[in-house]
Amino acid sequence: MSHFSSETKPQGRPTNPFGDGVVLVVDDFSAMRRVTVNQLRQLGAAQIIEARNGAEAWEVIQNQPIALVMSDWNMPLMDGYELLERVRANPATSALPFMMITTEGERRRVERAIAAGVSELVVKPYTSAVLAERVARALRWRPRRAEAPPSQPFATNDAAAAPARAAAHSGSAPSVRASLLVVDDMPDNLTLLAGLFKQDYQVKVAQNGERALTICQSDDPPDLVLLDIMMPDMDGFEVAEAIRSHPSSEHIPIVFVTALTDDAARHRAMTLGAIDFVTKPIDPDTLQMRVKNFLRYIELHRGLQQDYDTMMEAARLREDVEQITRHDIKGPLAGVLGLTQSLLENAGLSDEVKSQLQLIEDSAHSALDLINRSAELYKIETGRFELAPQPVMVARLLRRLIEVSRKTFAAKDIVIRFELPSGSSAEDIVAWGDGALLHSALQNLLKNACEAIPQGGAVDVAIESTSPVAIVMRNDGVVPVEVRERFFDKFATAGKREGTGLGTYSARLMLEAQHGTISMETSDADQATTIRITIPAPPSAKA
Repeated sequence: MSHFSSETKPQGRPTNPFGDGVVLVVDDFSAMRRVTVNQLRQLGAAQIIEARNGAEAWEVIQNQPIALVMSDWNMPLMDGYELLERVRANPATSALPFMMITTEGERRRVERAIAAGVSELVVKPYTSAVLAERVARALRWRPRRAEAPPSQPFATNDAAAAPARAAAHSGSAPSVRASLLVVDDMPDNLTLLAGLFKQDYQVKVAQNGERALTICQSDDPPDLVLLDIMMPDMDGFEVAEAIRSHPSSEHIPIVFVTALTDDAARHRAMTLGAIDFVTKPIDPDTLQMRVKNFLRYIELHRGLQQDYDTMMEAARLREDVEQITRHDIKGPLAGVLGLTQSLLENAGLSDEVKSQLQLIEDSAHSALDLINRSAELYKIETGRFELAPQPVMVARLLRRLIEVSRKTFAAKDIVIRFELPSGSSAEDIVAWGDGALLHSALQNLLKNACEAIPQGGAVDVAIESTSPVAIVMRNDGVVPVEVRERFFDKFATAGKREGTGLGTYSARLMLEAQHGTISMETSDADQATTIRITIPAPPSAKA
């Protein structure tokens, strides 16, 4: 085993949010792991395990109960995002609180982590106070229940409230002026540099390295450090190394301001991650402009935490709305089904009325099925869906869907033809997948075809082979040029007044989740569009 275990008794803390739970710290840098472990001990964690990458962490998670995962993002072998996906995809670990600690600034990657179910996102650098708050929130995190509304409705549902709530938890105060730390053992130099910046920034001073580290690793670290090199006891290079080894300070920009002018000193400074190397005597105007430019970038980086908190809040709000909507729509649909079934039991109704009522019942069932499937679609999108395949009588399913479509689109005077392979019956054609997902996918595709064809047009549905099951849907009319390349993409639609662009997208996801395939061809010469689908056959049929 290549992970490490650490146990200690918490001291000086009256409360312990972890109880007897084990915290797993995942980071490829040993110094960062040590600092994080020390912070967790101060918060009361008694049992801590360390792992150097996602692969080691996954081995630990599989072999013992874990109360909280704290993972860095970028690591070799398996990064933090891949570990998160694996944790959420496994039913035994899907509810495990998972904190991602990162400097990641790419919005799309962060959105993927949120969609994958990360419990908390913490941007480096962070203070001990911020870490304590985020750990407490991560430990309170619970996975969403796809089929039930939240236990308590959210207090505010307006979108404008999300940024305000996020700012309250971000651990930063955007309105506060940026802060500088000037480190120099000469009082005259401290006075000079502090005087240059005190009008525009908060300025802190330190006459030695020990005092500088205390300030940098406090709960109120500076945004930028102006650091002398030649100091007694601890020189500037040693101070910079210590700053880089602590999560509260590792990303604080350092500008060396020194009398040294040799290339070796400059090279060592840059190796330690300095953003600039300024030689004395300084040019005040140039130094002020450099600091101003650096702090503009720092302000952008400091806003990442608030941006990510806003994204997390928006995702949670969206899930709440979707779950409540699903719950609230189910009630009326159940009422429609009950009333329709009661009317169908009335012996005095004509065959025409009964046919219309049957159509209403089928449509209500389809809507209810769509609501139920939306939870599964969300799992597919976020990589948490697990297929449990069963035999599906796909030919019989298609016949039912075609019959409903004929009634639904009767006003368009369209023709829907259905063909089986020569010598086969509907009972002979069996797919291997999820029956409800296949129902939704094929229904979406057939509905899309019927909506696209002109008045009096035709849709031909044929099953061409049985192992795998190959289905071809051909309809009159062509796909608009502007959406051909993104026909199966989310929100791709054209020419439909109320089109959402979700039908073909969801069909693709549902078929691929069952190891099926789907493709589209459209021909201007033939004025026709063809959808080709394959679905696995049961294992015995393949054999």
